[in-house]
Amino acid sequence: MPQPLVTLIAGPTASGKSRLAMEVARATGAVIVNADSQQLYADLRVLSARPAAEDEAEIPHRLYGVADAADAWSVGRWSRAVMDLLAELEAEGRPAWLVGGTGLYFNALTKGLADIPPVPVEVRDAVQAEFDAEGEAAFRRRLAEVDPAAEAAVFPGDRQRLVRALSVHRASGRPLSAWKADTRPLLAPGSYDALVVEPPRDRLYASCDARVDLMMAQGALEEVRALTARGLDPDLPAMKAVGVRELAAHLAGDLPLDAAVAAVKQSTRNYAKRQLTWFRNQQKDWPRHPGFA
Repeated sequence: MPQPLVTLIAGPTASGKSRLAMEVARATGAVIVNADSQQLYADLRVLSARPAAEDEAEIPHRLYGVADAADAWSVGRWSRAVMDLLAELEAEGRPAWLVGGTGLYFNALTKGLADIPPVPVEVRDAVQAEFDAEGEAAFRRRLAEVDPAAEAAVFPGDRQRLVRALSVHRASGRPLSAWKADTRPLLAPGSYDALVVEPPRDRLYASCDARVDLMMAQGALEEVRALTARGLDPDLPAMKAVGVRELAAHLAGDLPLDAAVAAVKQSTRNYAKRQLTWFRNQQKDWPRHPGFA
């Protein structure tokens, strides 16, 4: 039986996914394809820990830094882009390693992407206004009345996804969770290999802290300064990337630098913990790789 040309490499931030992909790509000639929502954005090279420029020069990397921070990429948009790319690579007979930490991307490929009808702008704006007027707790209670599964799946503080869930129900008359249940995978079963990079938690958290220190040395503060100077909508995905809010608070004079860096480290560890939980629940049958010592 021929080896699948597509390999999915999931895992939390700072787990060593990119290093593993580079080692395999050197040996196999694979193309490394981004499956991380933050690494899509050109404005977040440092904060998203994109592969180093020398790595991108040595091995073909695709879908890294292809979006502007003002341009919100959805799971659907990434899925369309990646499926087009995989078709091109398959025609060339080139293997692809999809590497990243965005669980929804992997679910779209292996479990399906819902064909949700578009929400009219006036409906979305009205629901956003309701959220802002009543606050998250009350808004969640109303969402739970019509779509308890969607409400339970959204992390605290994620205004964008909460508004999205109620907007879909308001516009279509059908719960978002029902639309998502009516799906089929984009990749056929058996057409890909997959694994999760999952280091021991203490080593992962230490790696998260070390990564933040490296980001600060590489210019993370200057990156956030340039990003915030653009005056973009704070609900854009790029503006919600880990580290942006904390470093922006320092630049605004609201937080000392050492406290901001400590807060970024805590947010990074929290993010890694949420990713671990996701992959243990959603990709529980995938083989595990321990990362690197």
